[in-house]
Amino acid sequence: QVQLGESGGGLVQAGGSLRLSCIASGRSFASYALGWFRQAPGKEREFVAGVNFNGQVTHYADSVKGRFNISRDNAKNTAYLQMDRLTPEDTAVYYCAADSVGLGYLIRGTGAVWGQGTQVTVSS
Repeated sequence: QVQLGESGGGLVQAGGSLRLSCIASGRSFASYALGWFRQAPGKEREFVAGVNFNGQVTHYADSVKGRFNISRDNAKNTAYLQMDRLTPEDTAVYYCAADSVGLGYLIRGTGAVWGQGTQVTVSS
């Protein structure tokens, strides 16, 4: 099983960009689907973006399509979330997630391995 750690969060003005990184340790990283979820204060955790084991298939929440891009580098055991044109509505704790079954299961978020989260704050 992999262990996940996020970095790259911070404070940014509306319209700005951030890139989050998720570094994994453990075995079989390249066999896991990876993704990002977020949880804003007072709201439930929601799916943001996901990528399959080899990086060929991606899926995004409608709210971030065209602004966020997920990618992975299996040689570096790392996944990325490039976030552009950020808005205050993107403010949340962002969590990296991995699922050994596949992207479809990852999106549900029920059986995933989770990182500790990184705070993203977008000021208006």
